[in-house]
Amino acid sequence: MVLVGWARDLYVGLFAWLERLAADWLLGLAARFAFLAVLYFYFLASWKTKTGPGLLGAFRIEDNAYYQIVPWAVEAAGGDIAELGLASHLIVFAGTMAELILPALIVAGLFTRAAALGMIVFVIVQSWVDIRFHGVDAQTAGAWFDRFSDSLIADQRLLWGFLLLFLAVKGAGAVSLDHLLKLNPAERHGEADKMTRHNK
Repeated sequence: MVLVGWARDLYVGLFAWLERLAADWLLGLAARFAFLAVLYFYFLASWKTKTGPGLLGAFRIEDNAYYQIVPWAVEAAGGDIAELGLASHLIVFAGTMAELILPALIVAGLFTRAAALGMIVFVIVQSWVDIRFHGVDAQTAGAWFDRFSDSLIADQRLLWGFLLLFLAVKGAGAVSLDHLLKLNPAERHGEADKMTRHNK
């Protein structure tokens, strides 16, 4: 019994020390590093396929963007981009710019929670378009709860979503522009509590 209590105390003490060591900085920074290492350049390359070459072309939406983002609208217009309505143009512009801006905000740790939520929506829509309109086969789409862990959509994008969900809920951490600008809700509440106690 003494041995069990000692083992329990050792376990609790070790992980309490680890939790104090990580504090408010490690997990947010690690999540943003993982995003940078695994996803940032993927989305940057994808953005480049939708815009023109060079600095001036960076914000010029090319026809390829329409085929990637709103293929159903392009098909309905007979392949003529000029025949698309305003809504299609706005969706394509917003989707293209989101692919550039939201990942950069996450890496910088600026408005991280909002950017991560935006990326979750982006990935869900991207996955739906890939499966519904781009002819992704069943093996590429994959499935959950099978013995394979390498499908490009079901498996990989679920992990992307978890990473983004962590950032949306917990934020970028203390090593971020959010922290510097006091954009983290917990920090704001902490300051408000201090002010309340001070004024009493």
